Amino acid sequence: MNFTSQQLSWQIAARALAQDDIAPLNREMDQSDAFPVALFEKIAKDGYLGLPLPIEYGGKGADMVSAAFALVEISKANAAVGFTLDAHWLSVDTILHFGTDDQKREYLPKAAAGMLCAFALTEPSGGSDAASIQTTAIKDGDEYVLNGTKTWCTNSEVAGLVIVMAKTDSSRGDKGMSAFLVETGTPGFKVTRKENKMGLRGGSMSCELSLENCRVHESSLLGREGDGFLVAMKGLDVARICISAVAIGTAEAAYQYAKAHASKRKAFGAPIASFQGVQFKIADTAIGLQAARLLLRDVASMADAGTTHRKESAMLKVFASDLAMQAASDAVQIFGGNGFSKDYPVEQLFRDAKVLQIGEGANEVLRMLIGRMSFAE
Repeated sequence: MNFTSQQLSWQIAARALAQDDIAPLNREMDQSDAFPVALFEKIAKDGYLGLPLPIEYGGKGADMVSAAFALVEISKANAAVGFTLDAHWLSVDTILHFGTDDQKREYLPKAAAGMLCAFALTEPSGGSDAASIQTTAIKDGDEYVLNGTKTWCTNSEVAGLVIVMAKTDSSRGDKGMSAFLVETGTPGFKVTRKENKMGLRGGSMSCELSLENCRVHESSLLGREGDGFLVAMKGLDVARICISAVAIGTAEAAYQYAKAHASKRKAFGAPIASFQGVQFKIADTAIGLQAARLLLRDVASMADAGTTHRKESAMLKVFASDLAMQAASDAVQIFGGNGFSKDYPVEQLFRDAKVLQIGEGANEVLRMLIGRMSFAE
């Protein structure tokens, strides 16, 4: 696979960060479920929070291909850390494309320097059905009053800024949604519960949020009133590239662990790598990884070119996340009984991989989207 020198340099740098700083904390993060503050200070210092942001806002000005493949390397070491960057980049990209000049000058340099951001869309009533949200934003003079509950909001416990989706006109369906920039210290904004997750532990915090008469100035509106659904869908197009990179990194880790174990584990007098059943599992993952990486580069290049990629990013996300789950499952199988033990790394990969089929749009919903868009062509 051919990369430009800049794209390759970010990939190499991310690999070093992953091996030197993230991998040594992998098991500790999973077991303690404690957010690694010092690690993310290092990640921010090395420029990864602002990697895809323009230099004028304190970012590194990297293209989406660079960011995506850097995220693959990071996620090989720990998928949760990759997932945190996914949620952060989704948020800053949304501000970059829909924010006013004042909003961008106010928040993007902070986001690049170390302030994590979050995107609050999902509610107890549903996630993939974005138009069904119940959170409201009622205009009161030059302010909006927000009320509602958000769930599974990644980064919210450690974020300084959250993009909140709310209904400004419940009678207009998805055209009545609006997006707001809410600083986490705003009165009425509260993190009410941290999710006790099966996977993606420690390096990624997902929480329930409560908005109780949370007042924000009208200048906090992101885009125009009624643009919220458009803001969410545009943001998710980019987020699906990022979560796919996390999935590919997870699949790559499972593949490497499975190969190494199969090469040294003996049964019936021979390494199990010599058995056709094991070879087929390794072969299927190798094929999937090659296809996923090519698709990732293709869709990321479309994003860089400003080409619409809703269908393509959905296809990438479905393919990559299904690959991650299958690769992790196969790795557990190759490890045998040890694969079911928390003493071995593939058990964690299996738990981490599952949510990748759910986040940024459940794969069943994305298959419906892909099918609908295919018939419309």
